[in-house]
Amino acid sequence: MLPKPAKALVAGLVAATLAVGIVAWLAGWHLGADSAVYRAGALTMLKGEQLYSDRMLTTLPSWVNLPFTYPPAAALLFLPLVAIPPGLIWGVVAALSVLSLAVVIRVFGVRTLWLPAAVVGALALEPVWKTLFLGQINLILMAVIVVDVLVVCRRGSRWGGVLVGVAAAVKLTPLIFIPHLFLTGRRADAVRALGTFVALQGLMFVVIPSDAAKYWSVMGDPGRVGAVHWIFDQSLNGMVSRASHLAPWSLTVALAIGAVLAVPAVWLVWRLHTRGDDYGALLVTAFYALLLSPVSWTHHWVWSVPLVVLLVTRGHRLAGFAVAALFASCVVMLVPNGGDHEFRWGIGLSVLGNAYVLAAALVLVVLAAREVRLLRSAPLPAK
Repeated sequence: MLPKPAKALVAGLVAATLAVGIVAWLAGWHLGADSAVYRAGALTMLKGEQLYSDRMLTTLPSWVNLPFTYPPAAALLFLPLVAIPPGLIWGVVAALSVLSLAVVIRVFGVRTLWLPAAVVGALALEPVWKTLFLGQINLILMAVIVVDVLVVCRRGSRWGGVLVGVAAAVKLTPLIFIPHLFLTGRRADAVRALGTFVALQGLMFVVIPSDAAKYWSVMGDPGRVGAVHWIFDQSLNGMVSRASHLAPWSLTVALAIGAVLAVPAVWLVWRLHTRGDDYGALLVTAFYALLLSPVSWTHHWVWSVPLVVLLVTRGHRLAGFAVAALFASCVVMLVPNGGDHEFRWGIGLSVLGNAYVLAAALVLVVLAAREVRLLRSAPLPAK
């Protein structure tokens, strides 16, 4: 159980975040462009307008010019946001994000008065503060997945996997946690996750059939969410696109690299799960998903938080501090970027400009090789 003082401090952090949101609302600050898109998408669906039109959504604030790029079911799940005043939406999403951050840190082992301190410390990581600034839901989705896989599913609940399906209905990337559930022996949970996802998407073909059909016809184009060669796309596709100057074969090569990396990733997930380390196994899948996804903006890398927590709580403090330093360094913000800058990097800037991708891929391969060595050095069972 979490000590009452820790609960009070976490509640205070959530309340303080909401208070900042109220001040931002009253002062007319322009915060949370992405959270404004969430609300606008839901409102647009209610008004019967097109979600995926080329023009800006009529329900968006005047200072936001972003398309709705999420699956149709996301608009349905965002409906509660319509009841919140437009200017206050950022504060509500940010407060829920801080609460989600606390939940994830607690599940990963911090159950003392260090919890509120860890939450505050996590705010220094670039993926975290950028998620909060943009009003993104990365922290909320991460908490949903962590609670489902590491709490609900492990308890054998009949609801296991449902939250993973809901998360995948909002953003497609969490679909990777369905094969993760299969690989770790939770087949019933995986079936429920897949069923939830399919049911939600199928429902949208009834509610908004034209929008649902349009989304699934264009979702294969990663460029619909922005310039994939921009440095802030820290995925294999982003790295290859930068190196190839946006050659048409970039995504194919990136997926091929991802297929190769799937071997050590699957091996590592299976080995860790076999040893009873479901926490480490989940993180391997999460980081592999970030590499494989056609677009992984830096604010998607919030999984760095539970990784740091896991390393520190298990006594690997130096490794934990190294990971924290990487994601707090804002290195991808310091490298020249934008326009065609990414195409003119030398080797040195290319390493820095692909820091998240290279670090994750390297650690994945190294850890998988370590597991092979451990397996080979294990004593043979007595006859």
